[in-house]
Amino acid sequence: MKEYSAALAAKREQLLQAGVEMMDPSAVYVEEGVTVGAGTLLLPGTILRGNTVVGANCEIGPNTMLTDCTVEEGCTVNASQCEESVIRKGCQIGPYTHIRPHCDVGEGSKIGAFVQLKNCNLGAGTKMAHLTYVGDSDVGEGCNFGCGTVTCNYDGFKKFRTTIGNHVFVGCNTNFVPPVSVGDGAYIAAATTVTQDVPADAMVIGRTRQQVKEGWAAANREKKGKK
Repeated sequence: MKEYSAALAAKREQLLQAGVEMMDPSAVYVEEGVTVGAGTLLLPGTILRGNTVVGANCEIGPNTMLTDCTVEEGCTVNASQCEESVIRKGCQIGPYTHIRPHCDVGEGSKIGAFVQLKNCNLGAGTKMAHLTYVGDSDVGEGCNFGCGTVTCNYDGFKKFRTTIGNHVFVGCNTNFVPPVSVGDGAYIAAATTVTQDVPADAMVIGRTRQQVKEGWAAANREKKGKK
């Protein structure tokens, strides 16, 4: 244990001498095989493992773990976990993002709170702000995903891929049931379940029409003896 602690301390000192910044060096854990660029700030609770490479002028943490990842220059990774993936330059990740293995997050993308990515490729400038799962998917550039979007990639037996083109708008609470493809510039209305291919520049809506039954709630409360 003492040897391990000494190795951690030596690695931190090596990084500090190379221009890496740490708010509290004692709260940063960096394994020997890790590379970090000058001007990057490692905040408390940062854990860098395996052969992780972090570029220059990034901000990593607080409370972030990167395992065998490449994070290019100018990225922010806040309170998140990433494994065996590539995060291109200028991305904003977190808080509370989980990037699972075999992801490539395009330059300038924003992946936010409670988003999970798995085995997917994202084009430049794509945004997923919150509460979204994208797995086994290829997504173009400049897409915007609304809250609650899910790719339903597993049917209990096999995994299937979703393909989404460039500049696609995905409304909140959208489900993609692959194999399915969405063309460039398409618009997916909120609460739609996409089960068929969507042409470029089309709008797709797949939800039941709203019905309003006036007085039903009051009558139901009276029936059950509730005021």
